[in-house]
Amino acid sequence: MDAFTAGLLQRIKATESDLTRARDEGDDFLVEVEQGELDDLRRLAAEHGVEVGATSV
Repeated sequence: MDAFTAGLLQRIKATESDLTRARDEGDDFLVEVEQGELDDLRRLAAEHGVEVGATSV
């Protein structure tokens, strides 16, 4: 696994964690921010052929 792929997957995992925390805290604004970031990261992964896996957030 190259550095780009590893870094991207790490950012996705961190963002998923942040999204879960925002949902748990009821912070609707932060949920929207984190969901947008996660969507962008997943799109970037797809554009570069990086398999994200079946994570469910």
